[in-house]
Amino acid sequence: MKVVVPLAEGFEEIEFVTVVDILRRAGIDVEIAGLRDGPVQGSHGVRVIPDTTFDKVDLNSADAIVLPGGNPGFINLGKDERVLDAVRKMSAAGKYVAAICGAPSVLVKAGVLSGRMATVHPAGKEEVAACARYMDERVVVDGKMVTSQGPGTAMDFALKLVELLAGKEAMLNVGRETLVLK
Repeated sequence: MKVVVPLAEGFEEIEFVTVVDILRRAGIDVEIAGLRDGPVQGSHGVRVIPDTTFDKVDLNSADAIVLPGGNPGFINLGKDERVLDAVRKMSAAGKYVAAICGAPSVLVKAGVLSGRMATVHPAGKEEVAACARYMDERVVVDGKMVTSQGPGTAMDFALKLVELLAGKEAMLNVGRETLVLK
């Protein structure tokens, strides 16, 4: 399994680090792809050095794309045509598309959320509800579309992605290892 995580300036650190860490603990190959070359700064000043740049990512070899939120991180993702095209291609290919916090708005902009069940940070509820069936849940799965609400739901989101990508046993193992589950 391979997951691509595009990283834009202003990403939400908790959402990004939690998802990458939990997926990697489950043995999933995660490729962190900066929208530009060099370190990327999060919304709270944490700087991350991506594995590669988004231009070098081979989406054909990826099983999922995961968009972290953060302000202005999700706005920067939504302004990048490469990210919007990648989301469209992954969705059309029947691969997993996941977004947390404000990032489900990127799915709206890409046109892949129409008519689906989804959640988002409460600040983005109106935008998502205008095209999707908004669910006030921590994590919402609709086929291969996975959405979540924000930093406080990042662990639930990450574990759900592990379950979907690597199976329930892998999710239980990581959940126990991190003391999220007993």
